[in-house]
Amino acid sequence: MILLRKQHPLKRIDILIVPKITVLIHPELCPDEKTFQVSEGKNLCRELLKNNINIEHACEMSRACTTCHVIIKKGFDSIDVSEEDEEDLLDRAWGLHPQSRLSCQVKVGSDDLEIELPLYTINHARE
Repeated sequence: MILLRKQHPLKRIDILIVPKITVLIHPELCPDEKTFQVSEGKNLCRELLKNNINIEHACEMSRACTTCHVIIKKGFDSIDVSEEDEEDLLDRAWGLHPQSRLSCQVKVGSDDLEIELPLYTINHARE
């Protein structure tokens, strides 16, 4: 979340900028593109679920699987760098991209994000 202060000779104006998340079309999880606003620092997976994007999260967001894998198409540089164990898990994810992340490990940064949900996940518990 960014709070900009603009100076005016007679008054100070505060403008609150809240990042928006755009989820691209996915045939099952998001049949229509969806956009919603999120406060900076919020967990991406929780925010997707809260906004009715029923992304899988088989390990209950404990960084033990890859079912919440997403591809950050825009805004990737505004989020924290992934840790080595997340990178190791992502090596097993279906449809890996350079901008792939586990949504359970992403804290929303100050920039808008555009998210692509992979067509498939590797969920051994469900198979």
